[in-house]
Amino acid sequence: MSLALDADRQERLPGWAPALALLLASAVLGPTLGAAARPLFVLGCVGVGWHAWRRGPAEHVQSVTLLFVFAPFVRRLVDVAAGYDTSGVMLVGPLAALFPPLAHLPALFERPAATERMKPMLLFIACVVYAMALTMAQGQWMDLARDGVKWLAPVLYAMVLIDSADAEEVLDRIADLFVFVLPVIGAYGVAQYLLLPEWDRYWMQYAPIMSIGQPEPLQVRVFSTMHGPASYATFSAAGLLLVWFRKKAWGPQLLAIPAALGLFLSLYRTAWISMLASMLFCLLFKSTRGRSAPLFIGIVVATIGAVTLTPFGDVIADRLSTLTEGSQDGSARERIEEYVGLWSMPDSSLWGMGFTTVDVGTAGVMAVDGVVVACWLAMGIVVGLVCLFSLGWTLLEGFLTSLRDPREIRVLLGAFSVFSLAQLPLAAIVSGELGFLFWMFAALAMQAPSARHWRAQ
Repeated sequence: MSLALDADRQERLPGWAPALALLLASAVLGPTLGAAARPLFVLGCVGVGWHAWRRGPAEHVQSVTLLFVFAPFVRRLVDVAAGYDTSGVMLVGPLAALFPPLAHLPALFERPAATERMKPMLLFIACVVYAMALTMAQGQWMDLARDGVKWLAPVLYAMVLIDSADAEEVLDRIADLFVFVLPVIGAYGVAQYLLLPEWDRYWMQYAPIMSIGQPEPLQVRVFSTMHGPASYATFSAAGLLLVWFRKKAWGPQLLAIPAALGLFLSLYRTAWISMLASMLFCLLFKSTRGRSAPLFIGIVVATIGAVTLTPFGDVIADRLSTLTEGSQDGSARERIEEYVGLWSMPDSSLWGMGFTTVDVGTAGVMAVDGVVVACWLAMGIVVGLVCLFSLGWTLLEGFLTSLRDPREIRVLLGAFSVFSLAQLPLAAIVSGELGFLFWMFAALAMQAPSARHWRAQ
């Protein structure tokens, strides 16, 4: 009887409960354990991934999303006590949680129908392997290991999801998670902007990221619990869309207001643009128009309120004004200079340089913004174009799914393809935590209509 009650209690717990327990334990005990907490956290993430996958793909996606959102925060708590870790090994933890499902990959290739849907992903993987070979030829083993995992783990995981996950269940479970996550990361992001805790200030002083503002209150670009403004803003924008379209009650949507304010304070215009593009896409379809129109109006009202009613409205207004500056925009000029710099190389980077580590804080070092520049630099013009073709193919499949099947769930997945397309030239969205979002939504959109719901045994 006792065992039966324990099993029933375990079923009632949310699938992400072990992930939350690991994060809380690491946040509390990690600073005391010091450097030893880092490998233990990565091993814990593997265990969380294995346990969640046994419960099913939807709960695994939930757990991994939670790890991606809060692992950087735990890393900063450990770093401020044990010293800054240049390798950022704790950030590997959420990626390592993607490994247990990959054991099912060999079986997928025995089914021609599944392999057919994976063609764009297989082409992308071939391009990444080429860049890894270039890195190996230069003897850059650390770069090979780090970037190999960041680029390959999300897409391999997505290949498993194509044949295993139920799209509607996965989106509902992630929406459930964001109902809890958005208020937390939003409130923390606002507090971060106003107060800037010690662990965040310490990390900002050492992190080789130039786009996070200054390590002072009211001068930071909000990154909340994540690794940077881009990651935080992208996850927040995706979460806001999911909560709005998948949760009909007003309670969860009102709780997400702090996340919307934090999204403004990230000053990350790419997420603003991609979210707007997604909403406009949903306006085109009858099944989503009724939800998209109020959201569009709400965002306009929220923007006006953030600019006029908050003590930091002038900061948001100044950032919004840059959207109309065109060629006068400093970020736009920097991105143009990146293309000019690549083209000016002796061979115009025809064959690529592989994955190489660069400190963008070093004078004369070119920043790498957007997937186009990243592919060009790592793979060269020839293979880089093939890689971009594979990504375009992937997004096109997601877009076409809305035209073939205009139900709300399919239109929403098509909207996430538009979301990614808007970010493709401006952000590195196909690797790491952003790669997890990109490939996860792409996998769900690329599923055949008859894709069955599978539960890992």
